[in-house]
Amino acid sequence: MNYQTWLPVYERILDDFGYDRAGDERARDRLAALVTAFDESRLGWLDGAVVAVAGAGPSLEAEAGVAADAEMVIAASVAADRLREVGVTVDLMVTDLDKTPATARDLTREGVPVAVHAHGDNVPAVERWVPRFDGEHVLPTTQAEPTGPVRNYGGFTDGDRAAFLADAFGAASLRFPGWDFDDASVGPEKRRKLVWAERLLHWLERRRGERFAVLDGRRSGIDPI
Repeated sequence: MNYQTWLPVYERILDDFGYDRAGDERARDRLAALVTAFDESRLGWLDGAVVAVAGAGPSLEAEAGVAADAEMVIAASVAADRLREVGVTVDLMVTDLDKTPATARDLTREGVPVAVHAHGDNVPAVERWVPRFDGEHVLPTTQAEPTGPVRNYGGFTDGDRAAFLADAFGAASLRFPGWDFDDASVGPEKRRKLVWAERLLHWLERRRGERFAVLDGRRSGIDPI
């Protein structure tokens, strides 16, 4: 994702949620100070692969077979724990450290890459947890302008960021176990984030020329980007 392509979408997200770009940039810079550049060639296994982008919705366990059948698995946040509990290998975790940061730490110590995201309100978590990770396996990301070792592949929530990351590294097709856009158990802000995640996936599938099954029956109700 070219940052200039991403920027107008990012600005709309900032406006919609009332977020502060300067806060995102401060978080990005703090993360940059704690990490070294990640060797992106290590993610060459995504190129041409069928990739499961696992969300942490209620349907995940029922759809774990979709992840198991994929060639590679990228897990968003707590989806990593839940897949591992049912015996599905996670090849990469995407997290902003708001849940189960210890899992992210453990994965890096096992040699599994973890895309750690910094944004305006998670600096304390970044400062607490990133120094505990095996830094060789930390891929630092931001939703603001990338700088230094910190990358921006596009995306807003852990789940859609995982999809944009897979796209950036050449995934042939994407599968979406554990995605529940109508999850009634989430609060109002999370519900708004799910609306944006849906919009972003719709944008991504159009950019890729691919139709994601998770959006079937929903496209007519999505406000396009």
